[in-house]
Amino acid sequence: MTSFLSRVQKTIEDHSALCLGIDPSESELREWGLPNSAQGVLDFGLRCLDTAAGNLGFIKPQVAFFERFGSQGILALEQILAEARAANLFVISDAKRGDIGSTMQGYAEAWFGDDSPLRSDALTVSGYLGPDSLEGMLDYASDVNGGLFVLCATSNPEAKQLQTARQGNKSVSKLVLDAARKVEAQNLGLVIGATQDLAEFGLGEVIEQDCKVAILAPGFGAQGAKLADIQSIFGASAKNVIASMSRGLTSTGPDKLKEQIKIAKDEIWR
Repeated sequence: MTSFLSRVQKTIEDHSALCLGIDPSESELREWGLPNSAQGVLDFGLRCLDTAAGNLGFIKPQVAFFERFGSQGILALEQILAEARAANLFVISDAKRGDIGSTMQGYAEAWFGDDSPLRSDALTVSGYLGPDSLEGMLDYASDVNGGLFVLCATSNPEAKQLQTARQGNKSVSKLVLDAARKVEAQNLGLVIGATQDLAEFGLGEVIEQDCKVAILAPGFGAQGAKLADIQSIFGASAKNVIASMSRGLTSTGPDKLKEQIKIAKDEIWR
């Protein structure tokens, strides 16, 4: 079976590291001339997929923007995920789930179950209930050749206080990295923001040597990080990085999305 990391690297090799974030917020829908409704988020997502197919390998729908419309929003997300699978896109569902026991198993069945309409290739998760809380979901993900991206050093400014806190001589972020590197199946990746100083978060070794885990990197575009700087930001681990952009690609509207994707891909270090 191909490892999750190998799948990520192959997708990067075939399509580039760029990931289109599908974030149908009220303001984005307005910019696209769409209603702030379940139908609006569906139309937004399907238009994104039409442009992504053949031009990109990764998409990352932000689940919250669909959940806000209840069952109809989830139905829209299910349709978008089905269309993405049919187009052979690598789907990272950004839901940041995290719990223990049977609750976490429920999440696992929802996002990685064979027949689940929410079936994804990867899911963002929180490991702050302890690394062991992710084991059951990792088993589900591994069964379908998928993986998890666990929050490590996130791109939001307020992350610093918690994620740089130390236990002994290690930061919280470093403890998350160490836990991810122990997963032999390589199906546990990391969320590391491109806007953060990795050394400050205790993650200098990510730059110094290949950490051998997939990295989902938000922060490009609207948040300030530049795609051309992937190598300087992530160093020896740059080949494992998925560069996520949403507003930086979609804010100019649907008619310019393909052009924005091409510009972004040309900027990415190879």
